[in-house]
Amino acid sequence: MSALYMIVGTLVALGVLVTFHEFGHFWVARRCGVKVLRFSVGFGMPLVRWHDRQGTEYVVAAIPLGGYVKMLDEREGDVPVEQLDQAFNRKRVGQRIAIVAAGPVANFLLALFFFWVLAMLGSQQVRPVIGSVEAGSIAALAGLPANAEIVSVDGEATSGWSQVNLQLVRRLGETGSLQINVRPQGASADEPHTLALDHWLQGTDEPDPIRSLGIRPWRPALEPVLAELDPKGPAQAAGLKTGDRLLALDGKALGDWQQVVDQVRERPDAKVTLRVQRDGQSLEVPVTLASRGEGKDAAGYLGAGVKAVQWPAEMTREVSYGPVAAIGEGARRTWTMSVLTLDSLKKMLFGELSVKNLSGPITIAKVAGASAQSGVGDFLNFLAYLSISLGVLNLLPIPVLDGGHLLFYLIEWVRGRPVSDRVQGWGIQIGISLVVGVMLLALINDLGRL
Repeated sequence: MSALYMIVGTLVALGVLVTFHEFGHFWVARRCGVKVLRFSVGFGMPLVRWHDRQGTEYVVAAIPLGGYVKMLDEREGDVPVEQLDQAFNRKRVGQRIAIVAAGPVANFLLALFFFWVLAMLGSQQVRPVIGSVEAGSIAALAGLPANAEIVSVDGEATSGWSQVNLQLVRRLGETGSLQINVRPQGASADEPHTLALDHWLQGTDEPDPIRSLGIRPWRPALEPVLAELDPKGPAQAAGLKTGDRLLALDGKALGDWQQVVDQVRERPDAKVTLRVQRDGQSLEVPVTLASRGEGKDAAGYLGAGVKAVQWPAEMTREVSYGPVAAIGEGARRTWTMSVLTLDSLKKMLFGELSVKNLSGPITIAKVAGASAQSGVGDFLNFLAYLSISLGVLNLLPIPVLDGGHLLFYLIEWVRGRPVSDRVQGWGIQIGISLVVGVMLLALINDLGRL
């Protein structure tokens, strides 16, 4: 069933985003008087095709990894004299800029629409209450107290842990001061705390911002009683069973499930002994833990889980907006994610973020399937993020991408004459090399995650 969600989720995601992107080019081109020869969703062999009254051919092709809008253009073939005024290359530079920019702009508008819908639907969020602070950590040195709620990070209000994490992600790889305001339990006033960052998590493959600060979110106590096992995990291989209560790990008592998680994470590939209670008897079970991640980011893996418990009502909150207020919230989230995407690319380029955080088609497919299976809200959220990524990446000033064409046209606008065909040719060759290189790197990262 999960494979079906992954296939359907990926096809729907790519179909919607690519179609909307190309429709942006198509819609503006038509309004600028350019004749559109073909509107294709996908590449390769056409599966479905039809024509409209203006002669445009619409195609749904076999390989759903992109799309294109083919316009009448003298650079790509002979154009009848009576149609020269409809050729793309004959249009004013301002019109060509508008046509090229319309694709990425369409992606941002689509993301804004999804965020608008999500803001109206509302969401239940877990209040960002600190459960504990690890001794000697960045948070401990800043005096961050336990049982206090994080109300803002760097001046941005935080109603849930997802917003806390988002604000922290923006500071990855940086050096400087991080401002966190908290409200202690029972207090009416906020307390400011300044955390010192020094090349924070720079180059980390799989950063965990909240945990790395030494903050442990408050969670309801989970009994360390196994409710599920990974069929290929260490727990299953060692003979552990659902219903087993974990009492101790290497002689250290386990009071709740979070202690199990914390101790296991610190022991990648280690041989440990678990004392378990089964059918009223105490057993010693040797387990060889697995490892997730690489190098210094490796974490131990047991391959077991416990039954979820109900969160107390006072620890959650419902956040929703009316139709008008949701527009502002949608615009804010679109802007925030766009800036974050662009900033992350810059940090990767300068080595502040590991390039292993770059994801390719396999990861996109897995997340599409997981979000589709999780529900409509999560899937719309995924579509919004992916649409923003597509818009930002296409605006990069790399020839063969929309941003590369915009760069050439902006130069033409300033100089009063177009960039020479030879320079454009060199740029396209370099652009193709860059794009192929990045795609290969993303694919290697995907395979490594598998």
